[in-house]
Amino acid sequence: MDVIFEIVDKSGRKIHLSKERWKHITSPSSLHPYMTNYLQEIKEALTKPSKIVTHTLDNKKADYYLYIKERGVYLLVGVKYLNGDGFVTTAFLTRKLIR
Repeated sequence: MDVIFEIVDKSGRKIHLSKERWKHITSPSSLHPYMTNYLQEIKEALTKPSKIVTHTLDNKKADYYLYIKERGVYLLVGVKYLNGDGFVTTAFLTRKLIR
């Protein structure tokens, strides 16, 4: 698997972003092609999040939020954990915390 980055999150768990997921997130046909400019912020959301919300129906999923003050929005980075390690599933900007 080709990896864009692997990072240790705020709680000490390894999380990676694969090339396949990055392409899915940023492709022109996706809902969030603007995310190509937010790679550094995605890393920051994982290492210094404003908030982490674990999914209520699936504790193997979590949303990492980073508040971007200049834009007045949150960057949401969705992560799924398998066998102790995580991988980014999605990333996009939102005006409010979800869940």
